[in-house]
Amino acid sequence: MRILENSNLQLVGSRTKGYVFSAVLLVASIVAFATKGLEMGIDFQGGMEFVVATTDPLDAVSVREALSSQLGSAPEVKTFGESDLLIRTLEEGDISTVQQSITQTLATSFPDSNPTIQKTDIVGPRFAADLKRGAIYSVLGSLLVIFVYILIRFEWRFGLGAVAALFHDVTITLGVFSILHGITPFSLQIDQTIIAAFLTIVGYSLNDTVVIFDRIREYANIFKTEPYPEMVNKSINHTLSRTIVTSGTTLLVVATLFIFGGEVLKGFAFALIIGILIGTYSSVFVAAPVVVELRARASSGRKSGK
Repeated sequence: MRILENSNLQLVGSRTKGYVFSAVLLVASIVAFATKGLEMGIDFQGGMEFVVATTDPLDAVSVREALSSQLGSAPEVKTFGESDLLIRTLEEGDISTVQQSITQTLATSFPDSNPTIQKTDIVGPRFAADLKRGAIYSVLGSLLVIFVYILIRFEWRFGLGAVAALFHDVTITLGVFSILHGITPFSLQIDQTIIAAFLTIVGYSLNDTVVIFDRIREYANIFKTEPYPEMVNKSINHTLSRTIVTSGTTLLVVATLFIFGGEVLKGFAFALIIGILIGTYSSVFVAAPVVVELRARASSGRKSGK
């Protein structure tokens, strides 16, 4: 299946518009980090988390007020699924005692609720700090390994282009999580599952980028007399059909997971949806144009040195 066959879109020629669009998204993401921050799960923050089922749906604000005096601090309470509650608290101590305190308080404050604990999680502060550090190292380490891989397979300009695109993808996806947390009807907590989603995004985006880089290297030996930007634009156009079909079919699968995968997988699937869209865009409008810019700077430097 081929679409946009023999297309001749001026994608490299429009790279300035792509830079502006990416800059707007990156600035918005950085502002969101500075003002709203990210919603950390207990994996990276520590604490206790409970999923509580009730006979009738309860108002999250009312539940928070009822539990605040009992737990000594205001817990985080959200609707989980159709009628369950997700309760997260930084309370320390025996988890059974906290669990019993929550169920008793809900049963007293809301007599007809019949609360039952469906799921519990607990992470200590020191373990949470280790997990957070490991997650950061895993993402940064993957970028370093990718740079070395591209450096060996292609050259350093391609390596910088690939890393720039991946940094762009991860930052913007995190920015979307920061902007939308507390707004979406599902949880956007950053936990180990979401870190797995980000590493998946890195791998997917890199695959798209390498396909384009392979075509650029191939065409560089065939169209030696053409200006480099035009040759890169031709390479992107000739891989565009494959990029759109692959991204489209992957999005269908991930969208199905988002819709039917249940509450627990919504954050994971949402991260993949955003990452695939941004990753497909960055392969065309970030990775390849960075290679063109670096080569143009090198050429102008050689000319000025003469």
